[in-house]
Order: sequence, then C-alpha cells, then structure tokens
Amino acid sequence: MTIQDATSNIPSKRGSSALSMAPRKKASSSDPLVSHGRHFGRTVFALCNYPSLLTNGILRLEQMEDTPLEDFPAEEQREHRVFEQLLDSYPGLLERLKDGSEEEILHVGELVGKGAAGTRGDDTKTLKSAILDWLSPKGEAIQPPLHRNSKIDHGFNHELTGSLLCPAGLDWNDPQTKENLRSGEMLVCGDQWPIFLYANHVYDPEDPWSGLLRSHLLTCAYKHVFTSPSSVDKEPKATQSGNARLHGMSSVTMGSIAYIATQVRFALSASSVFSRTDTTTDSETFYHSLLDLLEDPEESQEVDELLTWWNRQIFPASSAARRPISANSALSKIRQRRIALK
Repeated sequence: MTIQDATSNIPSKRGSSALSMAPRKKASSSDPLVSHGRHFGRTVFALCNYPSLLTNGILRLEQMEDTPLEDFPAEEQREHRVFEQLLDSYPGLLERLKDGSEEEILHVGELVGKGAAGTRGDDTKTLKSAILDWLSPKGEAIQPPLHRNSKIDHGFNHELTGSLLCPAGLDWNDPQTKENLRSGEMLVCGDQWPIFLYANHVYDPEDPWSGLLRSHLLTCAYKHVFTSPSSVDKEPKATQSGNARLHGMSSVTMGSIAYIATQVRFALSASSVFSRTDTTTDSETFYHSLLDLLEDPEESQEVDELLTWWNRQIFPASSAARRPISANSALSKIRQRRIALK
C-alpha cells in the first residue's frame, strides 16, 4: 500500500483542527468502531473531532513524503500522533480508510466519535452522584447537603466543592478570594489547576510537581470508571473486571489520567452540561493543559514516576507497576558487572 493509495479518495483541503470537540451526530452503535471509540476516548484522546482527525491524518501522510513531522506546527504534530495511535490500536483501519470514499472516511470518524462521546456522557452521569459518596466523611453527611440530581449548589457555591476547585496557590479560606470566586469576579481559566489534583490537597509552590495528580479523589474516580464502581473501596486485585479488563488494559495511560481529572473537575463544578462552549468550566483548556505537561519530553522523569505510582494503585500486578531495582542490591551489582564486561 502506498501513501497515494491511502489518499486517493480524500479532498486535498485539510479541515480545522481535529483536537477539539465536534458537534454530536447520529451513528450506528453496532459497529465495533463505536466500542473502540469508547476506550480510545478514555485512554488516549477524549475531546476530538474524529472525522477531521482521519481526513487530516491521511492528507498529512502524503505531505510527510516531502516534509518531516517535526516541521509541522506543534498542534498538527500532536494531532498526527493521536491519528497514528488510533491506526495502531485498530488493525485494518488504514486499509478501510484507503478503500473507502470520502463519505466512508467521515462515517468511520463518526463511529469512533459516537463511542467517545457516548462514554464521556455515561461517565459524566455516573460520577456526578458517585463523587458525593467519596466526599462524605465516613459515617457523616455533607453539610449543607449537596444535591445528587442538580448541580446548582456545587462548584464555588458550596464550601466543600469550592475548597477542592480553588486554584492551587490561592487561599480558599481568605474571605475576599472566596467571594471573588463565587461572584465570578475572579475568572478561573482551564490552565489554573484546582487543589484537588494534589495529594492531601496540599500544593507546594517551590515544588509544584510534589503530589500532583496523586489525590485520593482521582484514584477513586479512576477505579470507578476503569475497574468497576465496586473496586473503589477495595484493595486492587491482579484480576479486575470492568472496562480495563474488557479492552485488555493493563497499565495507566497519560490520556486516561487527564480524562479522569477532567471528569472529576466537571463533577465538582456547578455546570450541568459538558460542553466545549462552556467558558465557565473551560474543560477543553484544562484537559489540553494536563496533556501538554504529561507529553512534554522535558518532564519525562517526573511523568514516568507518576505513571509508576498510578500503576501501583490500579494495576499492581502489571510489569508497569514494578519498582526499579534497588541501587545497592545484589541484583543491581550483578547487572552492573554484566554491563561492565560487555
């Protein structure tokens, strides 16, 4: 198969960025691509215009015969990496795109997008109620109560959810800060990360990586979505049921961490509908800002440590969760000696 074969039926003009949410369209739910889209959206890239992703990706493949990916704008580089991950994760997809018409390619994108949008909606619905159970002190009720079927009293309107959504570095206990957040005078952008992302809700401005994305609330939500709601309060097991096992998932991905953080942030907010046009929650900016950090090569050491930590929480039996060999152990010495003899 040549690149020309893969692009012969695609118009030469590329559309808008695919890494933003598209309008919802109806698509058949029986195609396995819908199920694949559910998992791909949770674990790789959630907020995506999949028809544009496929169209742009195939056109870019043709351009890359003369221009290396590194010469494309950063946004297109990320978009193409997502495109390649989608192709790699679904055998035969490129051939299906190659043999199909423009309408078929758009239809394939709609199928994947239907799965991703559907699972996002399902997770949003179930987490809205479940998160209240995790916030409640053991044996106590939240005071004043938070409604399960309405979010009007969530967000900065409630002491508990407001304290968790307060941007790291700000003091929720400061009356002026609290009032400015509640009134909307202080606008919180998506790249101003809330304190709930941090372990024990403690932020160290001198070491902003310390505890980042390691909060108990995040691990509860992750287990709820990926290993089953019943696993939240139990010790992780080698064999888990749920979405992770269904899709053969044995390690945590960067995309899945960003996805869960975005879902928890929305669940705590007062917004009732997950929408890309919602400037109050600014969920797309938040999601992208987390991925920007996690995908930054300069942060690879911290990210590797973070992923190892997550795998110990969720998939303790996987090889990804194993600790590195102790520096002064006998095994370490044997390995070092073997390397020196080569």
